[in-house]
Amino acid sequence: MSYPPPTYLGSGGEADLARFRSVDTPPDLPLPDGAAHFIATGATTAGRFGLYRWDMGVGTAGAQPHFHRTISESFFVLDGSIELFTGEEWVPARPGDFAYVPEGGVHGFRNVSGETASLLILFAPGAPREAYFQGLVEMAAGRWTPTHEELVAFLEEHDNIYV
Repeated sequence: MSYPPPTYLGSGGEADLARFRSVDTPPDLPLPDGAAHFIATGATTAGRFGLYRWDMGVGTAGAQPHFHRTISESFFVLDGSIELFTGEEWVPARPGDFAYVPEGGVHGFRNVSGETASLLILFAPGAPREAYFQGLVEMAAGRWTPTHEELVAFLEEHDNIYV
């Protein structure tokens, strides 16, 4: 494996390209029992990746087994204890544990610990996941009750194929 072709062709570097996000930044999406932080969206990384922090409350279930056709997904547990679905089984994961799932890999996550938990979720390339997360919140809060056809279209639009 080698480095990809250069995308920056200048000779001196650019002083104004770095982006900083403070830990004190309020959540981008309050959840019924937690919060989502859109740390680096595909829009801010020129589509290279998307990085999100998912803070789950005590009663937060997570994502049931599913796969994506166009994006890989990685998980890094920051705090608490969650379970990750590896395609074959649910495995316990604690702070520092990591999972990578390439396109087509069945995966899921859930918090069944009875405690709060937090994880980083990395998507590559950086698909526009924000609308998907916002739609989930709308459904969980009862503000949107899609028909079966609408739900299937919503999931397909956001490359979520549940198994």
